[in-house]
Amino acid sequence: MSSASPAAVTGAGRSRPGRPGGLLWFLARRVVIAALLCVGITLVAFILTQLVPGDPATANLGQRAIGDPAAVAAFRAKYGLDRPLPVQYLTYLGNLVQGNLGQSQQSHRAVAEDLSEYVPATIELALFAIVVSLLVGVALGTVAAVTRDRWPDQVLRVVSLGGVSMPTFWVALVAFYLFFFKWGLLPGGGRLDPGMAAPPHVTGLYVVDAAVAGQWDVFSSAVRHLVLPSLVLAVYTVGMLMRFTRASVLEILGNDYVRAARAKGLPERVVILRHVLRPALVAIITVAGVAFGSLLSGAVLVENIFSWPGLGQYAYRSAVNLDLPAIMGVSVVVALIYIVLNLLVDLLYGVIDPRIRLT
Repeated sequence: MSSASPAAVTGAGRSRPGRPGGLLWFLARRVVIAALLCVGITLVAFILTQLVPGDPATANLGQRAIGDPAAVAAFRAKYGLDRPLPVQYLTYLGNLVQGNLGQSQQSHRAVAEDLSEYVPATIELALFAIVVSLLVGVALGTVAAVTRDRWPDQVLRVVSLGGVSMPTFWVALVAFYLFFFKWGLLPGGGRLDPGMAAPPHVTGLYVVDAAVAGQWDVFSSAVRHLVLPSLVLAVYTVGMLMRFTRASVLEILGNDYVRAARAKGLPERVVILRHVLRPALVAIITVAGVAFGSLLSGAVLVENIFSWPGLGQYAYRSAVNLDLPAIMGVSVVVALIYIVLNLLVDLLYGVIDPRIRLT
């Protein structure tokens, strides 16, 4: 899904983000658009799942489905698969409005309950990866722009090209082999050491929950398990952010106000941080928002390689088992992730650049 259109730049009669009327009107419109997008996404997901070859009853019952037609009929009746497709979709929408995502055919639990368990694990992984990506990618991209066409720029351009070119699953396999199997420096899978109980549930993020509970041994274990898969996820995003940061900073370095700031005798550090990097953050945040959404929704291979019990693993198992309610639930969650991220990015535009208005 493409990022939402950023805010328009200054114009007469347009509201500032800080004005309550303009902000409330903007949020109201975005909520309505988000609701329509969710309905459209559920419709597309429903149609695509119906077009997939195979029968959910056969996929879930296995050999039993071949010799027991009564079991197949009971399964289809239980999950409403014997009803006409329009009725199935309208029933799903009615339940969705009430917060009911249906019952998973593989876990026999509510899909919402399953997602509340798996989504925080992926959020924890993606948050660590995007923070590392922003710190490293923006810093190295700025260095590359400031040292344009010199050896640091040439080296960093090769590094960024390697980051965006290497397949994530290959990086994950190499990292798993070296850091876990060969050197034994980091754990190879899971969220905690074997036999260690999870911290009391507060947010579902083990690092945060362990710190809140004061369980520092669990905190240390959670961080160690988090490092390897999150760094693997960050490789591509670091390379992408380096390239976008370099391009944005180079564009702003050529502006007259930057040359004027240098002519006034301001230190180069002040010029870069205040007059160059801040306006460049508008483009960088747009890319970071899309990248964070991709990390949340596209970590299937990394989660499977590192046995990370997150949204990617749940989506993979749901697709293999043709678990239609779970597939629909994952689609709705991913859609909401992108919608919320796009809204946050739009709001951040006004915080970073006061010239920008929300329209």
